[in-house]
Amino acid sequence: MVEEQLVTFSLGSEEFGVDIMIVQEIIRIPPITRVPKAREYIEGVINLRGNVIPIIDLRTRFGMPKKEETDLSRIIVLKIENKVFGVRVDGVTEVLRLSKDSIEPPPPVALGMDASFIRGVGKVGERLLILLKPEQLMDGENNDEQTA
Repeated sequence: MVEEQLVTFSLGSEEFGVDIMIVQEIIRIPPITRVPKAREYIEGVINLRGNVIPIIDLRTRFGMPKKEETDLSRIIVLKIENKVFGVRVDGVTEVLRLSKDSIEPPPPVALGMDASFIRGVGKVGERLLILLKPEQLMDGENNDEQTA
């Protein structure tokens, strides 16, 4: 049986998952420096051990209402190819293994989110996990930033 290992996290009542292989680390929310004229979903940048990395507010990216930071709020630092960036989430739930058999393609209505962010829906018992395509999170709507 082929399995995927995922880091799961919450945004409101929804649970999401990303492949553990692209998760560099999970950190508490440090001070975030705002960047003028950045896209609205870019919350700003942080200094992570001497590296400046952009932070995406996933709630804004997915059109969800803002929420106050809590003790559970975290930044998941992702590394995709040579891009390192962080995503702000309401809380990290767990690391789990999911068999490929329990992953379905995204529903046609895409749960009110842009379907380009979703690669599938995983079933874990009674829970449903929205599996993200994290490489899409940093890209602009029309992928005009692919020149890096």
